[in-house]
Amino acid sequence: MFIVGIDIAKRNHEATIIDNKGTVLGKSLRFANSIAGFNKLMELIRKHAGENTVVFGMEATGHYWLALYTHLRQKGFTVYVINPVQSDALRGMYIRQTKNDSRDSFIIAEVIRFGHFCETAVAPPDLHALRELCRHRFFIVDTVSDLKRKVIALLDQIFPEYEKLFTNTFGKASLVLLSEYTTPGELLAVDTDKLAEILDTASRGRLGLEKAVEIQDAARNSFGMLLASDSIALLIRQYIEQIQFVEGQIAVIEKEIARLLAGFDTKLTTITGIGTTLAAVIFSEIADIKRFNSAAKLAAFAGIDPIVRQSGDFTSTHCRMSKRGSPYLRRAIWLASTVAVFRDPAISAYYQRKRSHGKSHMTAVGHVCRKMTSIIFAVLRDNAPYLPAM
Repeated sequence: MFIVGIDIAKRNHEATIIDNKGTVLGKSLRFANSIAGFNKLMELIRKHAGENTVVFGMEATGHYWLALYTHLRQKGFTVYVINPVQSDALRGMYIRQTKNDSRDSFIIAEVIRFGHFCETAVAPPDLHALRELCRHRFFIVDTVSDLKRKVIALLDQIFPEYEKLFTNTFGKASLVLLSEYTTPGELLAVDTDKLAEILDTASRGRLGLEKAVEIQDAARNSFGMLLASDSIALLIRQYIEQIQFVEGQIAVIEKEIARLLAGFDTKLTTITGIGTTLAAVIFSEIADIKRFNSAAKLAAFAGIDPIVRQSGDFTSTHCRMSKRGSPYLRRAIWLASTVAVFRDPAISAYYQRKRSHGKSHMTAVGHVCRKMTSIIFAVLRDNAPYLPAM
């Protein structure tokens, strides 16, 4: 058997081949992260290994290993992906201060030869796709939130009274109105009946003449900034266009997330507070529940385990979340917990008990997050639906 250790980088990788005794075969190969580079690697393998069994080892360096990994797997090779910490431990035995690509690829091959390593979990294609979609969804949801904050900040300058006119500034009727008539002057210039007609259509009959009169009264008595109002109105309209466009993207992504999640047998959506999208986030971030032998280990992975500060005889009584691990999983668990606090009788009682002990709202929700993690762990471990305690 031959072992190929590969040191991963963005544009070029370095490969070293050793036999099962640790003898290096030839010089290390530097090859591009491309089809041409991959073919060059295959030529080296054929030259030294022939028909013998060849296994590969590489470190999980960012995302740069994924392309090479998938091409090697497609060729039928066994590929071990290891955490860089494991090769660092062996590196100190060979050279204490020197670090170069050739030596690193040899060290990685040696780690595989010795066999004392833990593989990094590599998600199946659909699970990987699900995780990427869920992470991107969080990104664009945050983008929409940023755009909305910008709109609010600008409205506060030219029409500060507007926030009291609608229960939701970004509801359909409000956005239709702001897209056409943004400043107090523009709202006063339009005929009241026409304004009422626009509101009636946008709100499907819920709003009409009374709301139109209220809006124009507010515009007439507005104490907004008069300077550069036209330019600010232009910015607001463009931000609204962006919000509507990105929200359309979110809808498309959520549909695809739901389609992919349906291909997995998971009971996560039976948990109070966890719908399709949050279930997809949690499922894709955890990947394989067998990686965790306890709910506490899963909590640590999510970064919701408490940091205990201790020195001598002193132990802090004010513990915070460690916030290590997956921020996406932590966010999903937090969002689910904030819903479950109000909708799940058992969790609500647990939350109220923590509050009665003097815990703040945020601290009590933090405790709920850890309880939620235990529920998630049990549902995934047993692949059984959650049954809320009454």
